[in-house]
Amino acid sequence: MQHLPGRSLALAGLLSLAAATALCACDLGRVTVGTTAKVLVRAQPAMKMESDYDLARAAIPGVLKTVEGFWVVDPDNQDLIGLLTEGYCQYGLGFVQDEWEVATLARDLEAVAALNARATKIFTRCLNYALRSLGDGWQKDLFGTAEAVEARARATGAGKRDPLMWAAVALGSIVNHNLDSIEIIGQVPTVKVLLARVIALDAIRPPKDLTLAALPHVALGQLESASTQTGDATRALAHFRKAIELTTVAGQERFLLPRTIMAYRVGRMTRDRALYHDELAKVLAIAPSVWPEQRLANEIAHRRARRYLKLEKELFR
Repeated sequence: MQHLPGRSLALAGLLSLAAATALCACDLGRVTVGTTAKVLVRAQPAMKMESDYDLARAAIPGVLKTVEGFWVVDPDNQDLIGLLTEGYCQYGLGFVQDEWEVATLARDLEAVAALNARATKIFTRCLNYALRSLGDGWQKDLFGTAEAVEARARATGAGKRDPLMWAAVALGSIVNHNLDSIEIIGQVPTVKVLLARVIALDAIRPPKDLTLAALPHVALGQLESASTQTGDATRALAHFRKAIELTTVAGQERFLLPRTIMAYRVGRMTRDRALYHDELAKVLAIAPSVWPEQRLANEIAHRRARRYLKLEKELFR
């Protein structure tokens, strides 16, 4: 019996569909997660555009755990790993460190100790996800000799720029919350090597995201302003001002955190009250809405600038 061409094509189509279904059925969860991950990447700006600090603080942990649940289903998904890397570091920087700072200024030693421990755990998660993106070599060499770290950094190309930056930010933040540990403080040179490599890569191919371009300079500014014994105020100022320059568009400063952190840290380090006051006043003179895509970061900058100005008399009496 001769088959009609249309019937043969239909049968072939059904067989192909059945085969595809059988293949997908072996791990339908991964297929679903793969599609969801792409949607999550596209939806990520919604949180950065949030204007309500308290809403964001309450929402982000649940979002991170949801994404982490997807990652458990598909642990090789680079979109999810990237979201978790940035998410945990940004949550630590924007919210956990804010609580820690409030406790520190209130001299609540018990809360400071608890928040140091919590911050260390949050930034360790960020670091671990960053290392998954960087690969086995970095996982082996990051805590190895200085020569191994420098060689690994030189061999890291532009394709790994973002996880390299987040690894540096995470490790530097872990140091900041463990200043009583000589072993952990010993990681500062490693942080500087990583950030220097990121900046070198940016000189060749600048990131499209201006905040990502600014963050290595903010991190180095913080390292240089951490202590008069281990840092340098002039270098700190140079890095903070470079971060401000990179996020100024058509003469308008758009990313307010670099100036806020610069005023607080360098002003205190150098006992320069004029710098402290005037730079914070400049921050508050710019509306957080100046950069809608980074509204949350600018709300955090305003929140801290107001806090620091309230402390001015106490800090400079």
